[in-house]
Amino acid sequence: MNFQVDFLSFFVIQVDGKEGQGGKSYKHYATMDDYDYDESDVKKFLDGEFARISKRKVKKNPSTEQAPTKIGRFIVEPEHELSSNPNFNMFARLRAAEDKEDFKNACDDLVRMYLDTSAVRGGALIIVQATLNTHSDDPFIFVLKCDFEPKIARITESSLVSEVEMAISARNMKSIMYPYMLEEGMNDEWELKIHQSSHARYFEDFLKFVTYEQSMPEIVNEHVMGFVQNYVETKWPDASNEERQQEERDLELWAASEKRDLQGKWEPLQVVEAAQHIVELKPEIEVRFKLDDTAVRGLLSDFGAKLHITKLHDRYALIIEGDAFTFEKGFSPIELLQPESFETVAERLKEKRQHENEGMDGDTPPW
Repeated sequence: MNFQVDFLSFFVIQVDGKEGQGGKSYKHYATMDDYDYDESDVKKFLDGEFARISKRKVKKNPSTEQAPTKIGRFIVEPEHELSSNPNFNMFARLRAAEDKEDFKNACDDLVRMYLDTSAVRGGALIIVQATLNTHSDDPFIFVLKCDFEPKIARITESSLVSEVEMAISARNMKSIMYPYMLEEGMNDEWELKIHQSSHARYFEDFLKFVTYEQSMPEIVNEHVMGFVQNYVETKWPDASNEERQQEERDLELWAASEKRDLQGKWEPLQVVEAAQHIVELKPEIEVRFKLDDTAVRGLLSDFGAKLHITKLHDRYALIIEGDAFTFEKGFSPIELLQPESFETVAERLKEKRQHENEGMDGDTPPW
């Protein structure tokens, strides 16, 4: 995938203090056309980056809330055109530029807007109009942010980028690509792709009129809380009922806790039905939890089918069904096991708990 650069503007952002709390300013170093770019050192610096950005995998509903790469969609009011969105208009102006002066002026406006971004850091901001000539003459816009780093590259007035000792690195480059390329030759002018450090929100703060789909954990949390609210309203229709109010307070504390225990409120069938609704949205959704020090990771769809949680007197037991074991890395004597029947193990566990309840040492299995 070979992008042809039509225009490129190179800016340096200076920030006094940390996390953008001090004074902020920028300096324009150069605006280039395709001939200037081909002869410049910045071509070597950015070689391969455009293809890498366009090929970077992204999901509309990422698997984590802190996904670094996201698809954004321009926000418009019902029955309004795309041109009513200020962020779209900014990119449209950059795409429409036909000479260096128009492109530089459009870039100036973008950089000034970017300086208002919270937690902005110093570095290079590179704005590019590029074309994938093999598919269409419609240009793409790339906005690239490189933070300052020591001993990587030095910015100079004469050569722009010199590989000597200081300034910017493409290694942790943040990027915006517009329009979003669904696949080669297929673009969506309503959408763009951003890539940023998971802990930073440079571009989400910058693009105030762009929205992003929820991550899968957010979708699952929303559905679970919907099920919980429905459960409460069904069991206590009267909102003034004291039991309901106490239950709502308990569930609010439960939802806000980072580490949560088994609540013991729903029958297994209720849990399976609720899980099925979520699995329909994303069949491969995972479930993770720990039973004491043992970590379990599996598919939510397996609960009630291959994964079962039971009570053994006052303790919990976990039953996992499967066709075959797979062991990795270091050897373990468990790999040599000839498994007992389920009934034998279940009976032994019952006897163990009975001995413990009678005051005997329960740490040693009664083989």
